[in-house]
Amino acid sequence: MRRKPCGYAQANEVLRQYKEDDMKKIEAIIRPAKVGDVYAALEKVGCPGLMFSEIEGHGKQKGIEQEFRGKRYNTALLTKAKLEIVANNEDVDKIVKAICGAATMGKAGDGRIFIYDITDTVRISTGEREKTIG
Repeated sequence: MRRKPCGYAQANEVLRQYKEDDMKKIEAIIRPAKVGDVYAALEKVGCPGLMFSEIEGHGKQKGIEQEFRGKRYNTALLTKAKLEIVANNEDVDKIVKAICGAATMGKAGDGRIFIYDITDTVRISTGEREKTIG
């Protein structure tokens, strides 16, 4: 039987507590046509706030071919919407499920969600550091 190092239980408790208080940044790249549906779904689950940007890029599909006035054009960069949300760790699952449920069309190009760790925030007006959103 392998011995656990001294303080193992205490370290696990500290890490567990830190994880519970942790914040995440959720970045979703979705179709522009789905922004309204996703916004409504996020309102229903109590999303604390969000930022929206219009971006251009491509994923695996490497753009699309379009026809305009009888000529075919290859469009490499597609217009997409980027939503950024910073939320408390316990809210991440319901926010991700809301985005997936509202943004999916079941086709390539539906988008992707990225989740990042946020260690700290600073309120600009007061300089106050916060560990949670609220």
